[in-house]
Amino acid sequence: MVANLWEAEKAKAVSKGVEELVYRSNLLGTDRAVANWGGGNTSYKTIEKDFRGRDVEVMWVKGSGSDLATMKAKNFTGLRMEDIRPLFERDEMSDEEMVAYLVNCMIDSKHPRASIETLLHAFLPFKNVDHTHPDAIIGLCCAHNGRELAKEIYGDRFVWVPYVRPGFTLSKMIAEGVRNNPKAELVLMEKHGLVTWGETSEESYLKTLAIIQEAESFIEARVNESNLYGGAKYESLSESEQKDILAQVLPIVRGAVSNEKKMILTTDSADDVLKFINSRDAAVLSQVGAACPDHLVHTKMKPLYIDWNPNSRDVASLIEALNAGIAAYKEEYKAYFDRNKNEGDVMNEAAPRVILIPGIGMINTGKSWSNAQVSGALYHRAIAVMRGATALGTFVSLSENESFNVEYWPLELYKLTLAPAEAEFSRKIAFITGGAGGIGSVTARQFLKEGAHVVLADLNLEGAQKLAAELNEQYGENRAIAVKMDVTKEEEVEAAYRDSILSYGGIDIIVNNAGLATSSPFDETSLKEWNLNMNVLSTGYFLVAREAFKIMKKQSIGGSMVFVGSKNSVFAGKNASAYSTAKAAEIHLARCIAAEGGEFGIRVNSVLPDAILQGSAIWNSGWRNERAAAYGIEPDQLEEHYRKRTTLLVNIFPKDVAEAIVYFASSKADKTTGCMITVDGGVPAAFTR
Repeated sequence: MVANLWEAEKAKAVSKGVEELVYRSNLLGTDRAVANWGGGNTSYKTIEKDFRGRDVEVMWVKGSGSDLATMKAKNFTGLRMEDIRPLFERDEMSDEEMVAYLVNCMIDSKHPRASIETLLHAFLPFKNVDHTHPDAIIGLCCAHNGRELAKEIYGDRFVWVPYVRPGFTLSKMIAEGVRNNPKAELVLMEKHGLVTWGETSEESYLKTLAIIQEAESFIEARVNESNLYGGAKYESLSESEQKDILAQVLPIVRGAVSNEKKMILTTDSADDVLKFINSRDAAVLSQVGAACPDHLVHTKMKPLYIDWNPNSRDVASLIEALNAGIAAYKEEYKAYFDRNKNEGDVMNEAAPRVILIPGIGMINTGKSWSNAQVSGALYHRAIAVMRGATALGTFVSLSENESFNVEYWPLELYKLTLAPAEAEFSRKIAFITGGAGGIGSVTARQFLKEGAHVVLADLNLEGAQKLAAELNEQYGENRAIAVKMDVTKEEEVEAAYRDSILSYGGIDIIVNNAGLATSSPFDETSLKEWNLNMNVLSTGYFLVAREAFKIMKKQSIGGSMVFVGSKNSVFAGKNASAYSTAKAAEIHLARCIAAEGGEFGIRVNSVLPDAILQGSAIWNSGWRNERAAAYGIEPDQLEEHYRKRTTLLVNIFPKDVAEAIVYFASSKADKTTGCMITVDGGVPAAFTR
């Protein structure tokens, strides 16, 4: 049941103007069973002073593209009511005319574009109006007998309007319905949602909750859990089995949905999801259509349901079903587009946004982790709506053409244009070893700045977690994750990639950067020291690259590997035979992988830096003293010594190396593989040419 979140003291503290509207809107949006992500809108009518000091009636309404749960005062638009009211006398008005007209009604041109449903609020004669998409209400409005059942619940207190896409016509229908029913307390929008109102913000909020609770009580009295969605057909696999199977199939799914544009994947095995997917009716119910028009841009009209028996635990047959299902879905989506397209429509990615697998759960796709999460969150709402609608009768949805005209509606697509533009590494996942270190952390920041999602793999898990938290605060939720990994331990490398796959669906870029260094005269080099260098810098790089290679082959969408070598990869460092030999092996390994990876679109290149003292765990260890001793200088003279030996007379910093790494991983180097870049200021003895 939806809960009353109103707190009198907090409300009192913001009981002035738009801030009061913000408080009410945030409460409505906080409960996703009341308002979808990005959906719903609220308004408040008041008297303001215009630029000439005159009193004018202004309606503040949600701006397009905002989310009720998080929006602030800046996300609302103020419009002059004296300019809007005359529109009610019109018989019709196109979307284009409406948008252009409302721009001229704004009290400040810097305000965001007004909500698509602005006239719905303006035409109603109430001070506070709320339009929401509550699960229980939409369940009622998506039941074939919803209008008749509404009479049982609300008597003569409601106005029912048939489905019409939001805009002038729907707004006028709602206003006329309310005018013609003096007892009206709410409007039920067929297959869409709820409208309520009140003299004060609190009254409007409490009315919304009360109306929803009446519907919830009515539905719950009729829900038979044992026979919900036709009863259970399958049992869920254990959580560990679900993850094991997902780790195997997600790269294949990611490849299959990413042939047009790369997608990030998320997964969801929540109880409500599994109860629905495992049911006898899920295969049919899931194909009826969207549970709310607001879902369509993020979920498409239908999900992809995979007909697979989880009790078989047959992963090979699941992979076959996924490949066939995704291919068929894309062909069907293209046909759907062709059947319904209007002049000027450009088809979005044909791949499914929601994939349902019995026994396992839901896979969601999107241009980012957060975007995929939105698709998943909205499908949770769809499941809740179907739960209510099927308890009351038969679930019905928009027709195919109605769905298309919302999915490709310019006013709905406009919201998507408000998101930041995609960058070089948008939709890509970068896996960085030594991710918490100097080069690794700076490289991660550069990738994130240019749109990537990043996995920070490091022995120092605490450091990696701290950095991931900082990066997510700056770049957005779950843009970076931390995994513990010792590159010399095969099982830890495999586990780190498994965690990455379960978080994002796959891997596009790896930066083989984990490192250490030791120094000693050749005849004093112990076997332990030799093996340590070989294990980390050769075997470790082999293990990390090999697992990435497997994943990239499964995805079949190419990939990029960048090895961080050293000047010593091509230069015989004095008193550093173990380190230099391992670094040379590392770079030759990169060339070998490049030779094999070409046919799969996997590029492998190397960056050869020198003397990165800043932010380096290696240089803050005994290595600094050892190298200083090798050159017969003091440790604090080392930085200047390295600068002077370069042709360019410069010091090298982590940022310099990060830029070279990012270049190799970028589209600018799409036709480059098996290559090396030196980032050492110019050390003639290490010139590769």
